[in-house]
Amino acid sequence: MSLTKEEVRISRRMSMVLRHRPEAAGLTLDANGWVPVADLLAALGIGRDILDAVVSGNDKSRFAVATGADGVERIRASQGHSRRVAVDLGLTPAQPPAVLFHGTPRQNVPSIMRDGLRPGSRHHVHLSPDVATATRVGRRRSGDIVVLAVQAAAMAAAGHVFHRSDNGVWLTEAVPPHHLGEHSE
Repeated sequence: MSLTKEEVRISRRMSMVLRHRPEAAGLTLDANGWVPVADLLAALGIGRDILDAVVSGNDKSRFAVATGADGVERIRASQGHSRRVAVDLGLTPAQPPAVLFHGTPRQNVPSIMRDGLRPGSRHHVHLSPDVATATRVGRRRSGDIVVLAVQAAAMAAAGHVFHRSDNGVWLTEAVPPHHLGEHSE
């Protein structure tokens, strides 16, 4: 299902609020990044039908909705929070596959190969389980992208911790340059 232009606009606003600036919408996330659905709807001035369309139609499952033990339905971003937003997504360490992938604009490759992948303003580096996903993610920033192969199993064996978010994105604190290479088919 593809989102309408208006739903894409709302999805971007939800991402900004739930990942980077909840205070911009007058919201406060709990320690695990959740906010009551009713509060988000009121803050964004949208109806539940729009929220459901955005959550279900998002190609990367950016948002999770769950009902707490108290019966209150909550929503959060699955990952991608800025460092300035203190959240614990409650992800347990996981053994990654042998290789993960990262799509990036070609102009970033020299610095990445020199310095490795760093999370920048986020909590973690985001890695994809397959080339197609890495390509799609990389194209958000540039049409001319390179897909890098990350030797994830070797990193894990060396003590690097990986987590897998609910939507299948692999997360780690950083990727040293010696665990990177350009993917070639």
